[in-house]
Amino acid sequence: MLYVKSIILKTLPDIKEKYSYKLPFYHYHKKPMLYLNILKGTHFVDVAFVQGNLLQAEFSELKDYNNRKQVRSIQVKTLEGFDELEFVKLLKEASGLLNKSRKAWGV
Repeated sequence: MLYVKSIILKTLPDIKEKYSYKLPFYHYHKKPMLYLNILKGTHFVDVAFVQGNLLQAEFSELKDYNNRKQVRSIQVKTLEGFDELEFVKLLKEASGLLNKSRKAWGV
C-alpha cells in the first residue's frame, strides 16, 4: 500500500491525501479521485477510482468489484505483478477526466 501511495504522490504532486471512513482518499483539486482499501477476506490492495466507469474502456485492468455504479478498481496482489507505467498512465488520465467534470461523483 505504501508503494502505491508513493507512486500516486510522485505522479500527481497536487493531490491531497485525506482520511475518510478510515481509508486514505486522494483528492485532486478538492474532488475525490481514488482511495485505497484492503477488503476483509481478501489478500490485495483495492485501488478504487471514483470515476472508474469512465476509464474502463481504455484501461481493461479496471474491474467492477462488488457491483459498484461508478467506482472501478485494480487489485494489487504483489509488487511483481504491478505495472507501474500503466498505473501512472491511469493516474494521469483519471486526473484529466476529473479536471473536465464538474462533480466527482456522478457525471
